[in-house]
Amino acid sequence: MKHDKLFIVRRSVYSSSSPLHYQKKSTVAEYQIFPPKADDYISHPTSSSLSSSLQHYISSEFPFLGIKIHTHILKTGFKPNTNISIKLLILHLKSNSLSYARKLFDEINQPTLSAYNYMISGYLKHNQIEDLLGMFRSLTFSFEMPDGFTFSMILKASACLPAKAGEEVHAQIFKSNVELDEILSTSLVDSYVKHGKVEYARRVFDIMLEKNVVCSTSMISGYMKKGCVGEAEDLFMKTAMKDVVMFNAMIEGYSTLIETAEKSIDVYIEMQRLNFKPNMSTFVSVIGACSVLSALEVGQQIHAQLTKTNFFFDVKIGSALIDMYSKCGRIEDACRIFDNMPQKNVFSWTSMIDGYGKNGYPFEAINLFKKMGKENCIKPNYVTFLSALSACGHAGFVDTGQEIFDSMQMQFCLKPKMEHYACMVDLLGRAGCLSRAREFVMGMPERPNSDVWAALLSSCRLHGEVDMANWAANEIFKLSVDARPGAYVALSNTLAEAGKWESVTEVRELMKVRGVAKDTGSSWVGNENGLEAFHVGQKL
Repeated sequence: MKHDKLFIVRRSVYSSSSPLHYQKKSTVAEYQIFPPKADDYISHPTSSSLSSSLQHYISSEFPFLGIKIHTHILKTGFKPNTNISIKLLILHLKSNSLSYARKLFDEINQPTLSAYNYMISGYLKHNQIEDLLGMFRSLTFSFEMPDGFTFSMILKASACLPAKAGEEVHAQIFKSNVELDEILSTSLVDSYVKHGKVEYARRVFDIMLEKNVVCSTSMISGYMKKGCVGEAEDLFMKTAMKDVVMFNAMIEGYSTLIETAEKSIDVYIEMQRLNFKPNMSTFVSVIGACSVLSALEVGQQIHAQLTKTNFFFDVKIGSALIDMYSKCGRIEDACRIFDNMPQKNVFSWTSMIDGYGKNGYPFEAINLFKKMGKENCIKPNYVTFLSALSACGHAGFVDTGQEIFDSMQMQFCLKPKMEHYACMVDLLGRAGCLSRAREFVMGMPERPNSDVWAALLSSCRLHGEVDMANWAANEIFKLSVDARPGAYVALSNTLAEAGKWESVTEVRELMKVRGVAKDTGSSWVGNENGLEAFHVGQKL
C-alpha cells in the first residue's frame, strides 16, 4: 500500500494578533515542512490549499519564493478571504516588500487586529515612524481595540518621538484596560529610561510582579546615565539572576567618570570570576575606563586578552585601543593599532587625529585629517573637526584652522556647533589674534554661549588684554551669575596682572555678594591603588 507523506503541523502558542517580530522562539525542535505541490494551489485553488502553501513560505528561510502564489491569485482572479489576505501581507513583510504589504492591507474590507499589528511591526522594523503612527491612528478609529503587542510596538517607536509620547501611550494603556504584563511593563520602563524619566520608570518597575533581567538592566542604565550610581549599584546587588548585558551596563556606567572608572575594571574582573564571558560591548567599555584612568598596564592586559578572541580586528575595538593608548601617552602603540586595522571608520580616524593632536604631533594630525577625506573617502564628523581644530590651536596653525573650520559647511555641509566656535576663538586667541577673535565672536550667526566667552576670556588673560577680558566676563555673567566661578577668578587674575587692584577688590566683593565660590584645585596622582585626587595644601 502506498502511503502519502504526512505533514507534521505544530500548534501555534501565540496570540493571533501578535506579529512575528515579537513572537518568542519555540524550544521545540524545528520540524521539516515539505514544499507545497504546485497542484495544491494551481489546479484547485481553495482557501485551505492556499493557506497551507503560504504558511510554508512564511515559515521558510526564503519567503520571497512564495510571491509566485500571490501572482497566481491575481492571474486567476481568486478572491482571497481575510485569512489569506493577512498571510499574503505577512509574506510581503517577511520579503521586505512593505509597499505591497500596505496595498494588501488597504484591500481588506475590515482589517483585523492582527493585520494592524503586522503592519505596525513592519513600519517599526523599517523605522517609518510617521506611517506607524498613522496606522495606529487608523486602528483607534476602527472596530478593533489595540492590545499589549500593539502598545509594545508603539512604545518602542516612542524612542524617536518627544518625551511626552511615552506618558501618552501609558495613559492609553490604562484607558484601554490592557493588562500590564511583563512584556508591556518592560517596554514602558525602557521608554521612560530612554527619555531620561528614570523616576517614572522606577514606578512602573516597582509594581511589576516579576522583574526580569532585561527590565532591571534598563533601570541600571537609566540610573547610570543620570549619575545615580548608588541606586544602580543597589539594584545590581538585589538582582539574583544576572547576565552579561547587566554586567555591561555597570561597566559602561562606571567607565565614564574618573571617580568610578576603577570600579568598571573591578566589575569586569568579577564577571569573569563568575564565568560570564565578556563580549564586544564589555571590552569597549572597559578599555574606555582604562582611557579615563590612563591605566596603561591594565589596558595592555586587556589588549593581550583581546588577541585571543574574534573581536580583536573589529573596528570598534581598534578605535577604543587607539583612544586608550593615545590618552596613556603611547602614541606609537596607537599608531601601530591604527595601521594594522583591516577596516577603519570615521571613529578610528578621529581617535588617531585626536591622539596625535593631544600628544604634541599637530603636523601628523592635520596630515591625517586631509588624508582621511582625499585618499580614503571617509567624511569627517563633528568630533573629527573638533580634534583637528584643537590640534591647530595647540600648534598655532591659524590659517589652517580657519580653512578647516570653513570647510565644515562649504565642503561637508556640517553646520558648526558652539563647541567648534569656541575652539576657533581659542585658536585665534592663543595665537594672539584677539581682534580677529572678537570679530569672529561678533559675526557668529547664533548668540555665543558661555564656552565661547570663556575661550575669549582665557585668551585675554594669556595676553593681558584687560578691556576685552572685562567685556567677555560680563557677557558670561549675563548668561549665568554663578555657572562659571572660574570666569570671576580669570577676570580677577587678569586685572591683578595689569596692576588694577581696585578692580580686583571689586570682583572679589562681587563674588561674595553673589555667593560664588571657586572649587578647590586638585590633581589626580597615580599610585599603587590607581588614581587618587589630591587637593591644594594636602600632603602626599
